Amino acid sequence: MTDHGADLVIRDGAIHTRVPGQAPQRALAVRGDRVMALSPDPHGLDHLVGERTTVRELTGATVLPAFDDTHTHLIYAALGAHDVPVHQAHDIPEFLDLIRQRAKATPEGEWIRTTTNWQELNLAERRMPTAAELDQATDRHPVLVKRGGHNDVVNNYALRMAGITEDTPVPPGGVIGRDADGRLDGRLIDNALGLVERLVPAPDRAQRIEGLRLASAQYAATGIGTVRDCAVSPEDYAVLLAARDAGALSTRVRALISALGMTGAAQVEDLLDVMEEWRDTSDAWLRVWGVKFGLDGGLEAGATEEPYACDHAFSGTLIWEPDALVDAVEAVVRRGWRVGTHAYGDRAVRTLLDVYEQVLARNAGLPAGTLVMEHGGLAGPEQRARAVELGIPVTIQQPLLHDTAEVEEGFWGPERVARLFPARGWIDLGAQVSAGSDFPVGQFGAMRSVHGMTTRQTVIGVKGPEHAISYDEAVTLHTVDAARLCGDQDLRGTLAPGRLADLTVWDRDPADCPSDTLRDLDPVHTIVGGRLVTR
Repeated sequence: MTDHGADLVIRDGAIHTRVPGQAPQRALAVRGDRVMALSPDPHGLDHLVGERTTVRELTGATVLPAFDDTHTHLIYAALGAHDVPVHQAHDIPEFLDLIRQRAKATPEGEWIRTTTNWQELNLAERRMPTAAELDQATDRHPVLVKRGGHNDVVNNYALRMAGITEDTPVPPGGVIGRDADGRLDGRLIDNALGLVERLVPAPDRAQRIEGLRLASAQYAATGIGTVRDCAVSPEDYAVLLAARDAGALSTRVRALISALGMTGAAQVEDLLDVMEEWRDTSDAWLRVWGVKFGLDGGLEAGATEEPYACDHAFSGTLIWEPDALVDAVEAVVRRGWRVGTHAYGDRAVRTLLDVYEQVLARNAGLPAGTLVMEHGGLAGPEQRARAVELGIPVTIQQPLLHDTAEVEEGFWGPERVARLFPARGWIDLGAQVSAGSDFPVGQFGAMRSVHGMTTRQTVIGVKGPEHAISYDEAVTLHTVDAARLCGDQDLRGTLAPGRLADLTVWDRDPADCPSDTLRDLDPVHTIVGGRLVTR
């Protein structure tokens, strides 16, 4: 191959570059990890074909940039690769039997963990199992059942190991569950999770790397080339570094180092000291994006202005005192890092904007995009306008709404659920908004997210159709706008000479797919950095 040859040439497909105003191209050349050239003529780059060039004829296919999932949890997916697959259960007996089968193959006293991507309303009993029921599966192992990132259920063995009794103080911003008779039921929420999870030994390094290999390949298979993982511990990041070095990652990773569970700036300062060695931004595959905070709970504890529909004495949970969060966020930005903060309910959104406004006032000249709102689930018109005025980007997660709408209606009622993730309102205000899944609460997938944003379809029907956006807008949120959020706007998001060769190949044009087909449509190939990561 000559110095001017290409490693890969794609021709005769409709190549949608996402470059504003550019018509679909018909040929694309890649050299190394970069796009080398494009042409509107299917044979316009044939002069770059040499003896070592791979040529892919894509007649009838559509090419798009690879998608970003801007709020997800690859680490959870990787851990779940080896956990008990309770997401396959249809009822609690089947749920318990899966744990029971794992217990038979697990030495007594060793921890048993489950996958996290399940919902209790998918079980026939439409509730979570209890500690007593988990004891029926095994009382000779500590059992940790996770559901998403905010809820655990553990058996009595695990409660005893953690020293949790009916007299244990409830951590601020947490819940220790009890049944109707006041007895511990094994449920732990938000800041109470650490009471047990601190005791669970991490899988060995080789097992964790293999989990990342499997999980990142699963993301890539749906068209996702970059994940923004929003809860990465320092230990997790060390594993990500090892996985990168082993060539185990099929997606790029932008990591938010987790301050979840922290309640003061001093703890955050200690975390920032650990992060100092990770300031290198030259690695296009793996880098630290910033720090992740959580201001309120999730589906069952999001902080709302009005009481819950199911409990008129409850309006969710704020995990941080606002003044303390101002100090903590300020500690992060003064060290030159970005901040992403979970704010789900409208009271949390309002409080977060108050916090961010104070930080911006006290730290003039912060780079655009330093402070990000994660979710902004119930942000109303006034809050959205305020966020835009302050220059606060927001990430939204339509798959989360799709999968949990029935659960959320039980807590908040149908009117509030229909207002979640108002993409149309954000875009019309000119907000910097980007999209993701929030796996394991929502199911990841490039077109699964696009389908949800264009239809507002959920497991219980269409919710809030006035918040739907167009196909082109939805793709932009996952490509151009997502790359901007990650600080990669000069590298990714569009297909142009000099940009990273991150692209997806579809056997049909997703823009023309019927709605019911689009949701489950996957690409035939995903290419990241010029490397075919799916076959």
